[in-house]
Amino acid sequence: MKDTNTSMLREVKVEDAIGMILPHDLTQILPGEFKGRLFRKGHQVTEADIPALLSIGKEHIYVMELQPGYLHEDEAALRMARAMAGTSLDLRLTEPHEGKVNVKSEIHGLVKIEKAFVDSVNAIDEVVLSTIRSNTVVQAGASLVGTRVIPLIVDEAKVEEVERLAAARRAEGFTLLEVKPFRALRVGVITTGSEVFKGRITDKFGPVVKEKVAQLGSQVVEHRFALDDSEAIVGEIHALVALGVDLVLVTGGMSVDPDDRTPGAIKAAGARVVSYGTPMLPGSMLMIAYLGDLPIMGLPGCVMHDPYTSFDVLLPRICAGEEIVRSDITEMGYGGFYQC
Repeated sequence: MKDTNTSMLREVKVEDAIGMILPHDLTQILPGEFKGRLFRKGHQVTEADIPALLSIGKEHIYVMELQPGYLHEDEAALRMARAMAGTSLDLRLTEPHEGKVNVKSEIHGLVKIEKAFVDSVNAIDEVVLSTIRSNTVVQAGASLVGTRVIPLIVDEAKVEEVERLAAARRAEGFTLLEVKPFRALRVGVITTGSEVFKGRITDKFGPVVKEKVAQLGSQVVEHRFALDDSEAIVGEIHALVALGVDLVLVTGGMSVDPDDRTPGAIKAAGARVVSYGTPMLPGSMLMIAYLGDLPIMGLPGCVMHDPYTSFDVLLPRICAGEEIVRSDITEMGYGGFYQC
């Protein structure tokens, strides 16, 4: 790398410094009021900065000149962020700040990030591409990605390599970063259990499930109750199908006790079972199945009292229009231990 110290420094009039880079901090002192940094090292001088520089007695300043083939940290971070975000209207880039640029979401949705691309970028020396986890639920305005380079001045070839990798992955059909909007689903809920059906105890599942569904922009349009009886549960599933719901949630009766009939009833309704059980704690007893294209989930009791379970992992993906497959369940084990 070219020398970025004294060989690149020269003294210039402040009026001639526009577009050049400060090699060190400049301090402002207002007696009795303020003493601190006015401009930081690496700041690129603009025309608007001239009065402030003159106000601290700087008619001449030392500046760092960029040599051909090198980029200032702000431009490097901006170019990498653009490479990651592409042309999506659902993503917004922040202005460079202290050498960093963030990519933010413009919508409420489910983040999808191409991990292989992120890994390939971070294998390049002196560049940083930091992201949140794929499949995270985000609100509008949330930061998804941060980019920066380690030195103040970086070899442009490294940023060009990031851009080349991004273009190559997109040419192969990969989406590097997106926020999938949630669909407004019509959800049907079946609460099983004779104790609830006969009014011996108050249903605790319904309010929890309705709140989680509503947070993703969907609505429970029908809530039914059934005894611990396979035929009764099958009948309620088919009744919800006839109503045209987009998702069926069956709560309770999901353990391995002989009188827990929900898993068998979901199968008996004609559903294709993707998985009965997940490698995540809490939520290991959850079932995911499909009756044609209609997703059906059997929810274990932990959904009532644990704040984050396998239900919270899979529900956003379904609301974002994704079909859950067996490999999605398998991957839930790594990082899926939330139970103390």
